[in-house]
Amino acid sequence: MFAKILNLRLKEFGIHYGWVMAVMAFLTTISSSAAVSTPQVLIIPLTESFGWNISDVTSASALMFIILASLAPFGGALMLRIGLPNVIIISSILIISGLLICISVSEKWHLLLGIGVCLGSASGILGLSLAATVATRWFNKKRGLVVGILTSGFAAGQLTFIPFMAWITTQYDWRYCVLPPLFGSIACAILFFLFGKNWPSDLGLPPLGDSDIQKPPPLPKENPVTLSFQNLFLGLRHPAFWILAITFFICGLTSNGLILQHFIPFCGDNNIGIVMASSYLAIMGIFNFLGTMGSGWLSDRYDNYILLGIYYMFRGISLIYLPYSNLDFLSLTIWAIFFGLDFIATVPPTVKLASKYFGTIQGPVLFGWIFSAHQFGAAFAAYGAGVARDSLLTYLPVFVWAGFASFMATILILIFKKINFQLIV
Repeated sequence: MFAKILNLRLKEFGIHYGWVMAVMAFLTTISSSAAVSTPQVLIIPLTESFGWNISDVTSASALMFIILASLAPFGGALMLRIGLPNVIIISSILIISGLLICISVSEKWHLLLGIGVCLGSASGILGLSLAATVATRWFNKKRGLVVGILTSGFAAGQLTFIPFMAWITTQYDWRYCVLPPLFGSIACAILFFLFGKNWPSDLGLPPLGDSDIQKPPPLPKENPVTLSFQNLFLGLRHPAFWILAITFFICGLTSNGLILQHFIPFCGDNNIGIVMASSYLAIMGIFNFLGTMGSGWLSDRYDNYILLGIYYMFRGISLIYLPYSNLDFLSLTIWAIFFGLDFIATVPPTVKLASKYFGTIQGPVLFGWIFSAHQFGAAFAAYGAGVARDSLLTYLPVFVWAGFASFMATILILIFKKINFQLIV
């Protein structure tokens, strides 16, 4: 009822309801990603409070990414099966439960349950499938831009909330730092309950940029697991799926797994405080927002293969530069700007290529599997980098290896472009 009333009001101003869905998805992405960023804010307080190693805390992060990766392929299918608003509400309940467990943590297994299981499950069924689903269902025109905006929220939530959460740990009890994403999740669940819709046709609308109202596809008889695996078997037969999955694995390894989980401890090793370290992440967040939206705009106009190749090349340069820089305010600010512009800029071209090869229905489902590879990469780096740091007492080799992995992604994308040309011919 509330959605229909709002839609009638928006029609008076010539505003398509798809933008309402995009705004709500953007806010949900910010809130959920802020919750996922909780572990890295807690690394230093937990090691100081309980005498745990860095790898003890990052093991919960690794479990979170593994569960996220395991469930991500089913997020798009679940949205197709039970509806987008219901998936949002379920994920919000899981986030709230996980954060409440973090407030009362006293044992290592509490982290595994709250961060690993609850936050991992919530992020898994939501993930980037939310952006792909909203963009493909509600937008025919400006789809790339919408994907860019929504995915920028993923990093914006992590990188802009982190300084505030870090500040809370220095001014109050560190347990209070979970309150911002906690309240955010509650608010987003309420918004989608009141105003969320599955398809434009639910409001008698065509997708933005289309003139015909499109009936939603018949509800699949298969359960989400069966549906998702059916699409996976289709994807495994196509080289596009393999290239996108491998390069997105590297994307997750270098971004969520390495930078988001280990940048603050890396700064701590170099006598940079948690608040100052998180401020550089805030700079990254600002420029990530600009870079990802810009990437969405570019993906509607230019060769997505070339864009991805350039993004991964500059990411590799940034990662190798970081440990060899002066680590002063100027050098870290410059690094934060360049890495921020590139942080999640890879997502819009990847989504566009997945949609190009697999369509508006199968594309979001298969992107769930591609996003799963992204999170397995993040899990590998979250735990592996922690173990490497504990054994080597330095992060330098880790950043160098990650940089060369990014260069490998560039090479794979260029090969992909050549393979695509041959397939078309």
